[in-house]
Amino acid sequence: MKNTFLISLLLVGIHLQCTEAQTIQERLGYNKNTKLLIVHADDLGVSHSENMASFEAIEKGMVTSASILVPAPWFSEVAAYAQSNPDVDFGIHLCLNSEWKHYKWGAVSDPSQVASLLETSGFFPDNGQWVAENADIQEMEQEMRAQIDRAIASGITPTHIDAHMMTAYRRADFVQVLLKISQEYKLPIGVDVKKLKARYPELDFPEMVSLDKLYGAGPEDYEKSLAEYYTTVLRGLSPGLNEILVHTAYDDAEMQAITVDHTNWGSDWRQQDFDFFTSDTCKAILKEENIQLITWKAVQDQLMK
Repeated sequence: MKNTFLISLLLVGIHLQCTEAQTIQERLGYNKNTKLLIVHADDLGVSHSENMASFEAIEKGMVTSASILVPAPWFSEVAAYAQSNPDVDFGIHLCLNSEWKHYKWGAVSDPSQVASLLETSGFFPDNGQWVAENADIQEMEQEMRAQIDRAIASGITPTHIDAHMMTAYRRADFVQVLLKISQEYKLPIGVDVKKLKARYPELDFPEMVSLDKLYGAGPEDYEKSLAEYYTTVLRGLSPGLNEILVHTAYDDAEMQAITVDHTNWGSDWRQQDFDFFTSDTCKAILKEENIQLITWKAVQDQLMK
């Protein structure tokens, strides 16, 4: 009996060592040299243009995953699409900001219950620093849960969560809420968790899925060439679980009005994102570089359920 117990302990130890030694791509069923890539479209629900371009980029292009702004005006269109296309990979773009000049939204929760999150106008503020300085943590958690619950009640089966404008990563207690929600809803967080750990060493992080590398173009890349930036990223991609954040929309009158006086991440930027990730050039690079596209749903199913 004693020997049997010792052998069992040894086998458990070997199993744990093997699990720890595996890369995330091996845990997902690929070899350790596989370059996995999630091409992720943010901000669905912000407009009809954003929705239509993103749906097209998912159906005909290289976008594999997207996240939804539940408080935004065109949320119901995304919910209807999700119900008709249950295999499409949607996460929740947890939102505490409303950044456009004349195009605003507020909380999903009763405004009187989350007053610390809202400006006197009744809308979310346009910047993350305001939230970091003013938000009550209980109200922040209530609103985060309300957004996820509304999506689920609307027929969406979310596969992950992330943070609009990175605002929900701005305070340690914000991140603690996200970690709790991630575990309770079994939703991976679309972020480089290692960087969060380094930023908030005081937090107790559970064992969880982490991107190896998260890419997103900045204003300097837009000024130079978004196509060049994305080409460089794809050509230099390393083995592991990678994600590229994009914003796909049409450069039409609707998006031009929404993003007025907002060149960065504006209408033209979003058209360029759409153009590249629906192009034959992008498809050819993915093939040449042996990049395997993957969804958050695949990650969630294999590693969190």
